[in-house]
Amino acid sequence: MADTETANPAEFGMNSARLARIPDYFGTRYLTTGKLPCMATLVSRGGEVVHEAYRGTTHLAGEGEAIGPETIFRIYSMTKPVTSLAAMMLFEEGDLRLDHPLSRYIPEFADTKVWVGGSMEGPELKDPDREIEIRDLFTHTSGLTYGFLFQHPVDAMYREQKIARPDESLEEMCRRLAALPLVFSPGERWNYGHSTDVLARVIEIVSGQTLDAFFRERIFGPLGMEDTDFYVPEAKWPRLTACYQRDPVSGEVSLSDGAGGESKAYRTQPPLLNGGGGLVSTVRDYSRFCLCLMNGGRLGGAHLVSPKTWEFMARNHLPGGATIKAMGDRTFSEARMEGNGFGLGGSVVTNVAETMQPGSEGTFSWGGLANTFFWIDPAEELIAIQMTQMIPSGCYPIRPQFQQLVYAAIDS
Repeated sequence: MADTETANPAEFGMNSARLARIPDYFGTRYLTTGKLPCMATLVSRGGEVVHEAYRGTTHLAGEGEAIGPETIFRIYSMTKPVTSLAAMMLFEEGDLRLDHPLSRYIPEFADTKVWVGGSMEGPELKDPDREIEIRDLFTHTSGLTYGFLFQHPVDAMYREQKIARPDESLEEMCRRLAALPLVFSPGERWNYGHSTDVLARVIEIVSGQTLDAFFRERIFGPLGMEDTDFYVPEAKWPRLTACYQRDPVSGEVSLSDGAGGESKAYRTQPPLLNGGGGLVSTVRDYSRFCLCLMNGGRLGGAHLVSPKTWEFMARNHLPGGATIKAMGDRTFSEARMEGNGFGLGGSVVTNVAETMQPGSEGTFSWGGLANTFFWIDPAEELIAIQMTQMIPSGCYPIRPQFQQLVYAAIDS
């Protein structure tokens, strides 16, 4: 058990007794029952942390070390907002525009076709109604997909081609992606996929830096995010927790990746700088990133983007103000599809009632594959972060439960 010292919740309109329910709730229902190895939660209001708790251990069944503020988690798709902010920093400098065609930066995408039927061996293709634009990469309206979705023949083509191999670079991955068909014409629908990885490659091209170098120099360094990166240095191996996976059919839980030096994926710098899902981080590091956004792109002496740029990012950018549900149909999402649109790098609440959770319109959020999650509620000056390590996201309803508990703790 670990609860860290925080600001007085009452001074920020929060109820301390109700905040204390958060770790107790997850401890009783998920940790003591062996469903999850750990749970870390942080709530900030008015720029001050009013709740921070760590429960559980680095391994299931109470094995390993107790987690705490120093614990490093795989945040997977919570990488996407970081990549999106990096791209908007270049946007502010005039180095790219949202309406630029992607082929301006990666010429191979000028010839990318759209799937209309047939089979993997003999696909029927057509020209897209328009080219992929940079805005489509932010909003997942590019027509790109993920192989793990198992919803479309193009997904199977991704799996067959082993798209996003850990031994390839972003440049190589994007070249191979451009040779495969899109699942729809850009702007036509919403589909979760490798869009942010391609945006990461655009960042490299425009900035002249590798993605990790840009992140360290322009974001992590200025914000003091010392433990966020694409790998874990050897000196920090003891702080990396294990990650598990739960079979959606049988419910059987197995080890996905080991802790510390036993990790197969994070011990060394990877060739593929996965801008859509490759980072590891701590709760406190990611809270600094969220606080920077809450403050309109500033934190301490760091000034990453202007308040107007952040305000622009946190608007719904889906065509006609549509929701993910309206444009996404059956596709996977790291946020509830009802009542949520999509901004530049994360979901945006457009109708609180349709989300079936307390909250505010304009709340910006996203999550990661191993059940990490965050949201930023500008109306309440509220930030909340939740981290554990169990794949896939949504295997337990811990995200809506966390939201219910946090909003129940607001007194004023």
